[in-house]
Amino acid sequence: MQMSEYREWARRLVDWTVDYYAGLRDRPVRSPARPGDTLSQLPDMPPEDGESMTDIFADFERIVPDGMTHWQHPRFFAYFPANTTPPSLLAEQLVSAIAAQCMLWQTSPAATEMETRMVDWMRQALGLPDGLRGVIHDSASSATLAAVLTMRERALDWVGIKSGAAGQPQPRIYASAQTHSSIDKAVWIAGIGQDNLVKIETDGNWAMKPEALAAQIRADRAAGYLPAGIVACTGGTSIGACDRIDAIMDIAEAEDLYVHVDAAWAGSAMICEEQRGHWRGVERADSIVFNPHKWLGAQFDCSIQFLKSPEHQVRTLGLRPDYLETLGQDEVVNYSEWTVPLGRRFRALKLWFLIRSYGLDGLRTRIRNHIAWAEMAEAQIAALPGFRITSTCRFSLFSFRWEPEGLDGDAASQALLEAINDDGRTYLTQTKHQDEFVIRFQVGQFDTTRADVETAVRVIAEIAARV
Repeated sequence: MQMSEYREWARRLVDWTVDYYAGLRDRPVRSPARPGDTLSQLPDMPPEDGESMTDIFADFERIVPDGMTHWQHPRFFAYFPANTTPPSLLAEQLVSAIAAQCMLWQTSPAATEMETRMVDWMRQALGLPDGLRGVIHDSASSATLAAVLTMRERALDWVGIKSGAAGQPQPRIYASAQTHSSIDKAVWIAGIGQDNLVKIETDGNWAMKPEALAAQIRADRAAGYLPAGIVACTGGTSIGACDRIDAIMDIAEAEDLYVHVDAAWAGSAMICEEQRGHWRGVERADSIVFNPHKWLGAQFDCSIQFLKSPEHQVRTLGLRPDYLETLGQDEVVNYSEWTVPLGRRFRALKLWFLIRSYGLDGLRTRIRNHIAWAEMAEAQIAALPGFRITSTCRFSLFSFRWEPEGLDGDAASQALLEAINDDGRTYLTQTKHQDEFVIRFQVGQFDTTRADVETAVRVIAEIAARV
């Protein structure tokens, strides 16, 4: 393809994008595709000769949209959102056009310095203290892995990166059962092992019990283990649980343990000052992660990790061979030394476009609306016959069960969820809470409206009556 053709096709793709968004409410939220449907429409062998973009795009329209679950659908109430916005889309087009590898300051000075500034803009927006610095990852999973590796190396006095962790005291990481599975995966990859991720008992509010944490650390030290760090949770994926960070930090500081706060979803809500009580004490943590791509409208992927002392993570992950030196510039920041991958995308540009386009006040209004509409939906579902709220609204997430008289609640709730998602007008997902099958309802898609939330509740009631 020549650039002259690219201009024409780029315009056509913009038209397609605008039409796609305009028609989203008419599409089923979850793809109706069955396993193998897309595969069966793709040739077994690659083409020997180039094909026309007309044919390629026609096949895209025929195969892809109906085979996708539409995450930008305004009645997407499943999982957590992976949002985008028009300014974020435009920024991503420019990033793709420039196509820079932003591993070093010298390979992308503007990208590096904009990342520094955008991280600080978000620090201010979340009410975090001066002095915190940070880096943009692809996802919270990567940030958590970086934090867990730093916990391990700090506890081992950085012996592990030189001679390996084998033969060293066994590090232990502490978290509650409400933390995300990415913490489990991080301890696997870090060589710490699942058995050494200790899940601490929670209280009636599903927060980690500080006294149980302190007792476990003491017991582990007595048994010869090496306590290395704590992962605290703000807005857990299952039901939105929040640990008491202040109390956890008291213990961590007394025990000299590194603390990482996982606020991947709920961290965005902290641009609203009234929500900050949920993570009181967070300014004392060593590491904090939140995902602007989840609730703020930055296109996936974009995850910010704030660090109290970046030198610990840089000492763990930084590697600068001769061929990556920036000659004559010893003091520049190279963010690839703060992260696991060497290669990096220009993720800060979409934050710049997004924040300038909507302003913090515009973003706060959306989040406050989502929280209010979730509370409204919770009250309406609670009033439906046979329904029970199983976890109350935290931020914009709650869970419920359907327990019609004479039927098993797990089976009934699962049948209801399957029927709702097959219907296509809305999309919800499930979790296990207190050993029960429950349905999650979270409001967070960027363009959702009160009417969309009310439609979802109406669909739930209608399908329950039918099922």
